[in-house]
Amino acid sequence: VQLQASGGGLVQPGGSLRLSCVASGTIRSIYYMGWYRQAPGKQRKLVATISGPGTTNYAASVLGRFTISRDNARNTMWLQMNSLKAEDTAVYYCNYDAAGIDFKRRNYWGQGTLVTVSS
Repeated sequence: VQLQASGGGLVQPGGSLRLSCVASGTIRSIYYMGWYRQAPGKQRKLVATISGPGTTNYAASVLGRFTISRDNARNTMWLQMNSLKAEDTAVYYCNYDAAGIDFKRRNYWGQGTLVTVSS
């Protein structure tokens, strides 16, 4: 399974961005899909997840501003980010907790997309 994240960029405080993550390869089962972020000099942290049945979970810092969604038929996941703040600046990574062609459950990571919130 390969993940390709896109949609990052430079945005002013209060602005919006939508990140996309497209998966390719054979996926047998999806347990969780999610977005994580890593700010400069800090550890990677969870932003939002969506389970196989569709239950969502958000970090407290983004609750009410970010929305995770997916289209299973298109193997695509999104993160809609509104009311962006400077502290949202980070490299955002998409993640699949899934079983690939060999039916083994693994964590798959995209390459990361940089979001910079600055005036």
